[in-house]
This record gives sequence, C-alpha cells and structure tokens, in this order.
Amino acid sequence: MKNVPAPAVVLLSGGLDSATCVAIAQQSGFSVYAISFRYGQRHSIELTRAAAVAKHFSIQKHAIIDIDLAKLGGSALTDMAIDVPKHDTAEEIGTDIPLTYVPARNTVFLSYALAWAEVLDSNDIFIGVNALDYSGYPDCRPEYIQAYEMVANLATKRGVSGEKLTIHAPLIHMTKGEIIRKGIDLGVDYSLTVSCYDPTPEGKPCRRCDSCLLRARGFAQAGISDPALQETQ
Repeated sequence: MKNVPAPAVVLLSGGLDSATCVAIAQQSGFSVYAISFRYGQRHSIELTRAAAVAKHFSIQKHAIIDIDLAKLGGSALTDMAIDVPKHDTAEEIGTDIPLTYVPARNTVFLSYALAWAEVLDSNDIFIGVNALDYSGYPDCRPEYIQAYEMVANLATKRGVSGEKLTIHAPLIHMTKGEIIRKGIDLGVDYSLTVSCYDPTPEGKPCRRCDSCLLRARGFAQAGISDPALQETQ
C-alpha cells in the first residue's frame, strides 16, 4: 500500500519567509495545506502573491480566512491613520517594537492553523517566524513558539489524547540571506513573493519600510538579485 504523506498546515503570507516554509515542509515529506488571512492589512496584495506561491508548489489546499483586525486598530498595517515607518537603510531600524506590530497577530493566526490541523488530523504546523533579521515583534521569538506549542497540546482533543502537536519554525535562527539561499536550493520563485508593508496601488514595493530593507539586505547577503524588483521595474 502506497504511503500517504502526512498533512501539515503552513501559514502562508505571500512573503519570502512563508514561501520558504512551504518548500521546507514539502521537502520534509508533508502534504501542505496553506492558510492565509485577509485581516484588514494595507498590503493585501500579499494574498494574491500567496495564491501564486500555492499554485507554484501545487499544494493540497489553500484557505484564505477573513478576520477584520482593522476594527481593533493599533498597528500601521491595519490603521490607515498611522504611517508605516520608513528608513533609508536597514541599519536605521531601531530596537523598539515598531508601529507595524499587529497586536497578537501570530497568536490569532496560529489558533486558526491549530483548528484546521485538528480537522485534518495533522500534528504539524509550520510558521515562518524569524528571530534574527526581523522587526522586533514579540511573537517571532523562540520562547513564544515554545509556549504556544505547549498551549496547543493542552487545548486540543489531539493533544490531550496523546497526539503531540509540533509548531515548526525552521527559519527562526536563520539570517535573511540564509533563508533566501535555502529557498533557492528548494526551488522557491521569489519573484512571486512580496514583503512590502506599504506598496503602491500598482503593487510595487516602497523599498523603504522595515520589511523592504530587511529583504534587500537578505538578497545582498545571499549575493543574489531580488527577482521581485526586476518584475517591478
């Protein structure tokens, strides 16, 4: 009897980190079920890119969930009255939690991923958080992922029945350059991805927000030209 790959839920934003996570999950032998969120973000073009990434990898299913976090506000990504911070270089990015932090976003997203994992009889969730080249978000740290995994196993039928659920964060200790090189090796087409927090109406990156600057530094570290920028010339 042919072995059927185990299902894994992968959080897919349409950015380079989550696209790399999809590739890693597939390389690890999982059948990928991707989950994305329309949460009132100003950079909603990422959902178009997430769909393109899902198609590129021929994933099992791609679900887009509607959650209106804009009703809560508190972030430059969900409140149009708050400007997205801009800088000229990545070195200018401060160490304080920035205005682009969306309160409890990863906790909300992981809760939906956890629910879907239970429905799919899956023990594995992948998330592309990173604790090195990132903007200082508290829900991207290793201790957060470890704590959420503990909660997941306490709060679910599968967990209390002895089916251990694992939150995979394979990029958490990697630099952006290392992530990009890993993705290239696994066949990620980064021209499909978008990282900008404040794109133009045509979808072109601003090149000055934290995410754009960290992406640019990553491609420089990897010694590779960013194909997404070539697409927007």
